[in-house]
Amino acid sequence: MSDKPGLFTPIKLGSLDLPNRIIMSPLTRLRATPDCIPTPLMVEYYAQRATAGLIITEGTHPSPMGRGYTTAPGLHNQEQVAGWRKVTDAVHAAGGRIFVQLMHAGRVTHSSLLPNHARPIAPSAIPILSEEIRVWDGKVPFETPRPLALDEIPQVVEEYRRSAELSIEAGFDGVELHAATGYLPNQFQVSGSNHRTDAYGGSLENRTRFTLEVVNALCSVRGAKQVGVKIAPGFTVNDTFDDNPAETYLHVAKALNLLGLAYLHVGYDRDYTRGTAPNFNPIDLLRPVYHGTLLAVGGFDRQRGDAAIASRRADAVVFGRSFISNPDLVERLRLNAPLAEGDIKTFYGGSESGYTDYPTLSPFYRAEHDLTAS
Repeated sequence: MSDKPGLFTPIKLGSLDLPNRIIMSPLTRLRATPDCIPTPLMVEYYAQRATAGLIITEGTHPSPMGRGYTTAPGLHNQEQVAGWRKVTDAVHAAGGRIFVQLMHAGRVTHSSLLPNHARPIAPSAIPILSEEIRVWDGKVPFETPRPLALDEIPQVVEEYRRSAELSIEAGFDGVELHAATGYLPNQFQVSGSNHRTDAYGGSLENRTRFTLEVVNALCSVRGAKQVGVKIAPGFTVNDTFDDNPAETYLHVAKALNLLGLAYLHVGYDRDYTRGTAPNFNPIDLLRPVYHGTLLAVGGFDRQRGDAAIASRRADAVVFGRSFISNPDLVERLRLNAPLAEGDIKTFYGGSESGYTDYPTLSPFYRAEHDLTAS
């Protein structure tokens, strides 16, 4: 038996003891109510996947202005807290652990989704041009966002902090900041969407300032060991362009390395990437400079996941779409069982079809293959 760690080796992640290193990725599914309240269907969905070492929820907006999608969940009022509490209670009852991903859309939204049809906010008045956004009546072009005034930025940071407080009421084990793929922290980080000339623009230190202020606000509530951060160096989805992405994200990772976080979540599932991928591997770029727990995402299977962990390239591995169609993914990986394919037509919005109705392995299959599982 190998003494090298792998997907099924327990790990200490922040303040949590995980029984395995198979992490469920934050996956947008759009099954909340129009008021962004988690539903009973979401309770069932997350509880089905509680064997993951850690579940990271779909992107959840920390304020009404942070909303990016029609029926995405929020975490900024008591109705949403109550809905999420049912989810976390069910996951914990099934033996799982769950972080909420806080995702402020910034410019990746539309006025029809925002209070009083307000213009989206961003670091600078630069719209997304490469794609459209789906709203209630179909797809429409992105709008030119309104630049945040300097005195408004602390208010947005406070919204994150307040959402972290609500995450405790909702029963979450921790929070993840979505600072990747073109959402608000990422809009500040990269030169393509941040043309500010004040304390939040220009230099690497200034462009990273917003991200670090939000992370520190989350840590002030939850403690650093219950806070994770997701970044996706170099991917250009949502027009996330940067003049020197390797330099930018090395700076971000080095700054986060000093904070003692639960983890840094690095990479992006190439199956979902609508922009271009970088000419470097984000995991290999950041592993030498980030010395805390690193979660790697990027098309892993069992063999590649075990190898990444055994070589210390990553400490745990994040699985995305395979968790959609395999609620028992952990068991299937353990038994080297075939994985079910997901129906992309049901990924975003809808009913239980393609959401909670994917089958698990039969008891007969498990019994037959359990003795030979490696």
